[in-house]
Amino acid sequence: MSKTNRRTILKGSLALVAAPAVITSARAQEKVNWRLQAHWPRSSASFGRSLEVLAKELDRQTGGRFTLELLGAGEMAKGAEIFHHVRRGVIQMAMTFPGYNLGESELFGLYAGLPGLLREPWEMMHYTRNLGLEDAVNEDLRSKGVFMRAEFVNPTELVFKHKIDASTNLAGIKVRSAGTMLEFLAAAGFAPQQVASSEIYQALSTGVVDGAHWGAAAGALSIKLWEVAPFHMKPSLQLTNNCYMINQAAYDKLPEDLREIFTGLLKDQCWRRTFEYQHEEAVALRTGVEKMGVTVGHYSDEVMAKFNKAAKDILAKEMAKGPKAKEFGDRLLKFMDDLGYA
Repeated sequence: MSKTNRRTILKGSLALVAAPAVITSARAQEKVNWRLQAHWPRSSASFGRSLEVLAKELDRQTGGRFTLELLGAGEMAKGAEIFHHVRRGVIQMAMTFPGYNLGESELFGLYAGLPGLLREPWEMMHYTRNLGLEDAVNEDLRSKGVFMRAEFVNPTELVFKHKIDASTNLAGIKVRSAGTMLEFLAAAGFAPQQVASSEIYQALSTGVVDGAHWGAAAGALSIKLWEVAPFHMKPSLQLTNNCYMINQAAYDKLPEDLREIFTGLLKDQCWRRTFEYQHEEAVALRTGVEKMGVTVGHYSDEVMAKFNKAAKDILAKEMAKGPKAKEFGDRLLKFMDDLGYA
């Protein structure tokens, strides 16, 4: 073999060895921008304390290489539409509520949070993460090309335009809700209606509905529901998971270092926001009572009895949706038994 050929072969070999390093280096400098569609309006407190915090921290930890374009409710999609936008890759990520899309998985009712069962946020977190519910949900969603991560657990409490007491005829009271809460409220005698999050205030102020929920006290304060509905009811009726939904293909395309940072942030934020939100709840309710004339009421024993029966009926229906729903319904019942809940 001639010296010229040997030199040519050597150069080619060195180029092949160097190529992966060059590609890796280029990929490490790749910049990514995702659109994140929220089901919350921009005025919601959690838009700032969850999404804006995540976007800022992701930008900081990646040196500006991974950024999020945040969209408020309805800016590109709202409610049930959000799931399909992420699934098709029109947007890469969303903050949504599984109760909007119960037909997409037999586990979505349990994942959203069933009314009248668990009582404390830590219980819902334990059931979701440690008892395997979220992993099972994502296995169910694999064929749809998306996966979900719970962002925080929040309580659900109703606000009303007028006082609710034992003498109130609930049949004519229209209440904005979503998911399994629609059935739960109907069982107690209310007339529930599904209204998009961006339209709750208007629906209350114009009399389309007489009551609504947007989280609990912190949510009511953030989108000014107490201005038109100053009667706040206890106890919490439901613990729900607000969830990030991510397009799997977009996630898989992320450079490895960005993927690791992103995944770690989602995990950390779930714990931070859940406990932070409990603090916000206490501050918000005190603000409402002391500075805004909010009245805190409690449901009558008769209404609570109807709620308790409805909770059992709804859980039974969820468990009948399929083998996975049955399995995780049984896990929930075992957990509730451990807690001493009848």
